Amino acid sequence: MSKNKPVKVAAVQASPIVFDLDACLKKANKLAAQAKKGKCDLIAFGEAWFPGYPFQIWLGAPAWTLQYTVPYYDNSLEVGTPQFEALCAIARKNNIIVSAGISERSGGSLYLSQCLIDSNGEVLSLRRKLKPTHVERAIFGEGYGHDLAVTKTEIGNIGQLCCWEHMQPLSRFALFSQHEQIHVAAWPSFVVYRENAYALGVEVNMAATRTYAVEGQCFAIAATSVMNQQMLDYFKVGTETPPFIELGGGSSMIFGPDGRELADYLPENEEGLVIAELDFDAIKMAKAVADPTGHYSKPCSTRLLLNNTPLEPVIIHDGIHEGQNTLEFSPVDMKPVDMEDK
Repeated sequence: MSKNKPVKVAAVQASPIVFDLDACLKKANKLAAQAKKGKCDLIAFGEAWFPGYPFQIWLGAPAWTLQYTVPYYDNSLEVGTPQFEALCAIARKNNIIVSAGISERSGGSLYLSQCLIDSNGEVLSLRRKLKPTHVERAIFGEGYGHDLAVTKTEIGNIGQLCCWEHMQPLSRFALFSQHEQIHVAAWPSFVVYRENAYALGVEVNMAATRTYAVEGQCFAIAATSVMNQQMLDYFKVGTETPPFIELGGGSSMIFGPDGRELADYLPENEEGLVIAELDFDAIKMAKAVADPTGHYSKPCSTRLLLNNTPLEPVIIHDGIHEGQNTLEFSPVDMKPVDMEDK
């Protein structure tokens, strides 16, 4: 990152076109073009913005939600498909870094993922939410330790977390330890159970994002979505389900390393971009006071164990050929062990 070049970032606050991936990509391209016109270097989208967050899981019985299974699967993003290339092309055509919250399709499974694409359209990272929250587990699989990673980019070190991953102190600490400078916090719209689930609301979750910025001495971009009438109708709110979700819920913001708001909030029903310029000297000032994995840490008392080894459910072994040693796999680390060494 150039010391003289200012960095501007944009947090999206907009409704996806619910469960219509192609339409989401077209709308995202317009938003990216708008961000680039505002001289932004990065644009961040909320949780599962492509193709929309699956609010049906909060609205009814599992049997009722099954009607959304096929369209949601069909409109989720899969690496290597033309739609995924279209997402990369958005970054390339607009010469902007894209942080995209996606429902990722891999084989027969879905994952709550975040993709980071550079301004040339190259994928820098693709991470999965380690533990989907509550009813999200009815749809999404889990990630692993290697999904807690910070990526070096031309504008700084960028990390990402989804939604209530920000309530996991050890996950936060894992990213802090990698010298994160820009953090993307991907959220849905804050519209679920407003009357009886305060912890799911805007006050708590935006406070968590602000706290993240202060704890990690980094910039934190909170990207949220907006619930519109088209989405309420799609989820049959008020007809087949009680009004468990409502209009609005947008609350995008960018926080500085000292916790201050760097832009103005949009009204919760309004679509647009929240834009701020980042002064990286603010990180130096904040770190001088409290660097959580540096001079303000106490490893003799508390430390984090991070297992970032990728794991696969199947290991393919091609067989034993004459003259080769017999191999077996340790159930602990899945590394081959030479039998002759025993």
